[in-house]
Amino acid sequence: MGTRRVLVTGCSSGIGLAVAVRLAKDEMKRFKVVATMRDLEKRGALERAAGDTLSRTLEIRPLDVCCEDSIRECVNSMPERRVDVLVSNAGVGMIGPLEVQSVREMQDLFNTNFFGLVRLVKELLPDMKRRQSGHIVVMSSVMGIQGLLFNDVYAASKFAVEGFCESLAVQAMKFNINLSLVEPGPVITEFERKVYEEAQNMDLSGTDEETARIFCEIYLPYSRKVFSSLGQTPEEVAEQTHQLLVAKNPPFRHQTNRLYTPMTAMKHADPTGRLPIDAFYKMVFQHDRVFNASLGIMRLLQRRTGKS
Repeated sequence: MGTRRVLVTGCSSGIGLAVAVRLAKDEMKRFKVVATMRDLEKRGALERAAGDTLSRTLEIRPLDVCCEDSIRECVNSMPERRVDVLVSNAGVGMIGPLEVQSVREMQDLFNTNFFGLVRLVKELLPDMKRRQSGHIVVMSSVMGIQGLLFNDVYAASKFAVEGFCESLAVQAMKFNINLSLVEPGPVITEFERKVYEEAQNMDLSGTDEETARIFCEIYLPYSRKVFSSLGQTPEEVAEQTHQLLVAKNPPFRHQTNRLYTPMTAMKHADPTGRLPIDAFYKMVFQHDRVFNASLGIMRLLQRRTGKS
């Protein structure tokens, strides 16, 4: 297999930036990366990280996943419109009590997280079918498998992504096209910091006092503990995405954080759905000491895994 052209979205920071740079720095030069972002004024961090790969194995172009014309213009600018690999990464976050979030904000989130993916696939899939080759890699989340407190709308968008991809994968296989869902757990990025910073300053007057208290006094501290104990770096996710792209038989689903796997496995262990809901309820509201001890053990395991 020769050099593959990879289109990566959402590359101004975080996972998208790390994936674009990792592929551009592939030791065997197997990839030509087209790193895209909505606002090219935010390209500085990517340019610095790309180093001498810039204009060699990595180029930066504008692309707004919420605009079909923008996607088409980017794809049309490539020789023969050829995109061998799509890494759909662009996304936005949302946390907080449902009552304080507007339906318009929810629609905007779905427009990026779900319909952004749909627009990309609609543009690229026909060409991949004609060539009988291609690989579509989608940055999903463990929250596409298991919902989480105060992440109702974000989790819903990732559930939609997972259902879309699971349905499409069967057709894609017929045309020799691979489809892979990358499912990170907590990842420490500017994306996450921004979401939680906004949450701390959120106007909670639209919800009841108890819900506001749970969000501020339980959920936010709980999340900080999870991120500090289980959080990965974008580079770790990028490395695993690189390995997935060079694999002979890439998986359909890949969770990047093995320490998070037991939490998502609970969903499949009980067909009634009660086990994960009860477990998360008890972890958050009833067993604070057990929760803290479990995170301590996981932190230790993570350090040992990193050294091995």
